[in-house]
Amino acid sequence: MKKLVYTLFLSLVLSTLFAQTYQDNWQSLNQRKIPAWFQQDKFGIFIHWGLYAVPSYAPVIPNSGYSYAEWYWYRLQEKQKDFLAFHNKNYGEDFAYQQFEPMFKAEMFDPAQWADVFKRSGAKYVVLTSKHHEGYCLWNNAEADRDWGRPWNAVTGTPHRDLLGDLTNAVRNEGLKMGYYYSLYEWFNPLWQTDKKKFVSEHMIPQFKDLVTKYKPSIIFSDGEWELSDTAWQSTRLLAWLFNDSPVKDEVVINDRWGSNTRGKNTGCTYTTSEYGSGMNADVVWEESQGIGHSYGYNRNEQLDDYKSSHDLILMLCDIVSRGGNLLLDIGPTADGRIPVIMQQRLIDMGDWLTLYGDAIYGTQAYNQSYQWSNGIKPGKKDKSYMAGYSIAKMTAPKKDSAFVECFFTKKGNNLYCILPFYQSKFTLKNLKLPASAKATIPGAKNTCSWKQKGNDVELDLSAITANDISKQGIFAIRIANAL
Repeated sequence: MKKLVYTLFLSLVLSTLFAQTYQDNWQSLNQRKIPAWFQQDKFGIFIHWGLYAVPSYAPVIPNSGYSYAEWYWYRLQEKQKDFLAFHNKNYGEDFAYQQFEPMFKAEMFDPAQWADVFKRSGAKYVVLTSKHHEGYCLWNNAEADRDWGRPWNAVTGTPHRDLLGDLTNAVRNEGLKMGYYYSLYEWFNPLWQTDKKKFVSEHMIPQFKDLVTKYKPSIIFSDGEWELSDTAWQSTRLLAWLFNDSPVKDEVVINDRWGSNTRGKNTGCTYTTSEYGSGMNADVVWEESQGIGHSYGYNRNEQLDDYKSSHDLILMLCDIVSRGGNLLLDIGPTADGRIPVIMQQRLIDMGDWLTLYGDAIYGTQAYNQSYQWSNGIKPGKKDKSYMAGYSIAKMTAPKKDSAFVECFFTKKGNNLYCILPFYQSKFTLKNLKLPASAKATIPGAKNTCSWKQKGNDVELDLSAITANDISKQGIFAIRIANAL
């Protein structure tokens, strides 16, 4: 018995001695690598929900931040003409943004139904706006009410409900990971406007710790960092607490938005963000976020053609994963707590596709080339992480006068996956030599496909495959086992 106690004591001492302790600087923090689950899961759901869901308005301007409905309050203050005209016409010049709070009732909110949709979408994690730049919290937070001088969270405010907590429980009950978007700053918080240093130390830091300690997120999407440097935000100190002492120190994944000087840096411990951008490549850990339309928050001004089709969303996922990234696809619920049906339909279509071809997405890595191009001149690409005007749907459309993307590649172990944007009875994989043991199959197809080596190329015979054998979206994956 004494020997057993001694052994356990020794193990505890050794584990304490060799446990990594992260210091209050980026050099130390970057020794903490991003937990592996993030790059394996590939697909998450973003949710922008707050008081801005009441007016739910923005002008529809493609490839523009002015299309963000969640920026409604800020646009009013800067007197942007479209927002101001809409507001004055429908609410009146004297109607203050704070008066939207009693209208944010969430009376139709059914977290179990939301979580069921997310599960059926094929997403593996969910990121909810715990608080956007307006400062309104979706959980019961004392700092919010104190520094705004009014009920400024969903529990003490009109919903009288822990919206964040209820959704967190429902999402986890479906087996998905739960995380939160958190804005470091708040546009019009009285404390922020009068004493930014005090705001950081007495509002932001304790509020952030309250969120993490109570709800234990698997992922934190920080934002609103651009007003101050990481030093002024005390970011490295806060992250040292997160990685050393918080209840999620081993699992939590964080993005790169921790100061005006941090985006695209500190790639050891943070992933890089792209927002309606052209994305990155597999040499960094990255995630692209977009709404199904032009806005993150629900925008009643958007029409059917402003929403991406299910087909185009699936292409987006394939494109991003082929380049080693993750897709964080946003939905904007209504003020009464519903996910718009068109958004539900898009998510379910993606889930149906992933049910067939998820093996080509989840847990994969980027191949040594992301695409196969047709012959011709390749179109140029703007390497921008914000509003790049990038469309993979246009890049996969066949053209006579320029090159287009013929297929995407991913890999897992010794298997190669080729994802084709549309059906062809024969398809040639260029500059690929397969071993004789390689076998090509299409998940869910009744018939098989054969292949032949023709010099440096592989010719796939898909003629036995019919339209009934592939996804109704027309996009399908070919798994070549033992290819690598």
